Amino acid sequence: MKRREQRLGKVIKQEISTLLERKVNDPRLKDLVSVTEVQLSSDLRQAKVFVSILGSESDKKEMIAGFNSACSFLQGQMSLHLKLKHTPQLSFHYDDSIERGAKLLKLIEQASDE
Repeated sequence: MKRREQRLGKVIKQEISTLLERKVNDPRLKDLVSVTEVQLSSDLRQAKVFVSILGSESDKKEMIAGFNSACSFLQGQMSLHLKLKHTPQLSFHYDDSIERGAKLLKLIEQASDE
């Protein structure tokens, strides 16, 4: 990834996190939701936003549905706050890296106890 894509990805990640905290009223997105990564296309017009939540499979599906319904709101707010020529089209994807990390830590603890 180029440096500009990385910097803009960090800015978008921070902006979405702030919007989730302060402005989004969807109850599906009020749980412990974290934006883990943003990957931008080389032309900066598409952004894949990876989000994570600790919960059941139904919670995860509801979270993605909540993000899909809030997508236009988030893009509109981003276009107001970020001074970009083109606001990237957002797409939301579930990221299970936090769960995998928790499982790995549990396995390490079990191995060290034995």
